[in-house]
Amino acid sequence: MCSDKTSWVLDTPGRPAWRSRPIVLVGLMGVGKSTIGRRLAKQIGWGFVDSDEEIEAAAGCSVADIFSMHGEPIFRDLEKRVINRLVAGEPIVIATGGGAWMQEPVREAIKAHATSVWLRADLDVLVERVSKRHHRPLLEKGDKRSIMAKLMDERYPVYASADLVVDSNKGPHERVVELVIEALEGTAK
Repeated sequence: MCSDKTSWVLDTPGRPAWRSRPIVLVGLMGVGKSTIGRRLAKQIGWGFVDSDEEIEAAAGCSVADIFSMHGEPIFRDLEKRVINRLVAGEPIVIATGGGAWMQEPVREAIKAHATSVWLRADLDVLVERVSKRHHRPLLEKGDKRSIMAKLMDERYPVYASADLVVDSNKGPHERVVELVIEALEGTAK
């Protein structure tokens, strides 16, 4: 009888509504969705899932390999199916890939079942962060700054439809986690 702690915690009167739905972090690559997501999940006592890792587990190969062997449309289909499954489940923190929110069916599923948080950062911060890693298929061909600027122009207007917006610029990750919690609680300054 007492083994299902989740049900009574989620239904407690006076508990914030966001605590009964998954939290989905959206934003461009390099903004810190996975890092912030892991720390946020730990802070609020929830599980964490990176949708790209779930896609890799389902496909049996890396995101880069999916892109190179099967193309972006196949990857986006896998991404949509994985995210639909994740948001329909228990409250967890989910970090999505940068292009996930750009798919209308994904946005609709997230809006219906979760609270979306756009982690936003400046171009200089993003370029610095993505330059440290070489596993991002969209950045393989061309100047990273130009590609990131183009992605910002295309995606920021769509990311702006997320439930909440939190800036993830330079500074400690813990501060961004605090800002996300403040935004969720409606106490952001």
